[in-house]
Amino acid sequence: MEWLERMNRAVDYIEANLAGEIEMSEVARVACSSSYQFQRMFSFITEVTLAEYIRRRRLTLAALELQQGGSVKVIDIAVKYGYESPVSFARAFQSLHGITPAMARHDGIEMKAYPRLSFLITIKGAEAMNYRIETKESFEVFGIEGVFRIEGDGEAPQTPAKLWEQSHANGDVKRLESCAGELPLFVSRDLHSVHALCSYRKTGLDTFPYMLCAFRDESSNTEGYTSVTIPALTWAIFPSDPHPWDQFNETIEKLYHRFYTEWLPSAGYEQVEGMEFEMYGEKNGLNYIELWFAVRKV
Repeated sequence: MEWLERMNRAVDYIEANLAGEIEMSEVARVACSSSYQFQRMFSFITEVTLAEYIRRRRLTLAALELQQGGSVKVIDIAVKYGYESPVSFARAFQSLHGITPAMARHDGIEMKAYPRLSFLITIKGAEAMNYRIETKESFEVFGIEGVFRIEGDGEAPQTPAKLWEQSHANGDVKRLESCAGELPLFVSRDLHSVHALCSYRKTGLDTFPYMLCAFRDESSNTEGYTSVTIPALTWAIFPSDPHPWDQFNETIEKLYHRFYTEWLPSAGYEQVEGMEFEMYGEKNGLNYIELWFAVRKV
């Protein structure tokens, strides 16, 4: 319940500041998380980015003010909700509502309204969610690092998926496999050599690090790669069912979504700085995934 209260307090802060400046660092502070962690949770739970939610809410309130009539100018409403010019405001308004701000003043005009979000525990089906809690000593990984913006823009590669695509195409994944040592004893023998590590260091309010990584041992060749020491932590580990490759995206998205919407709100744990692994393996000719989330009891 404490987790739900934090998420709702963060939304309260956003709603109170829709007509002003919204500091992502303050949103994260209210939610007792990092900026990246909160925005990532928000996106998986609501299936919309935090920036898009704020945009929709502001344009919803702007439309209500325009419909109320009076002498308020479009430029004043545009500035109030964070737009630098009537042109940028009109473009955003029409993209959401399908009409111009001027048309919104007319009677009978249909527009869209996006209400305030509230986080609740909902009653769902009885589908089991397999997981295990494991505490592991410190270990090391190394690999190919990228720093990405949460919204997915910026210089290429713009997303972790594109980093994977690029690294497969240019042979970097194969080279990393050849430089990896033996799998450590604390992981399944069914795992591949190359995995992914996310949010293991702070890079900025709106960015996060993501690494294509391998476990390091005495036989590893780490020259030219970034190395990371993972401290001793407790991990909540969520394995997927075996699946064909064409179901990979659907499978990993479902695992993330169920972790944030079903397990985390009621398990009595919280994430540690958002650190997580995506572990990839194969069983009986089918792929499987393990998501590792660093957690602690609350």
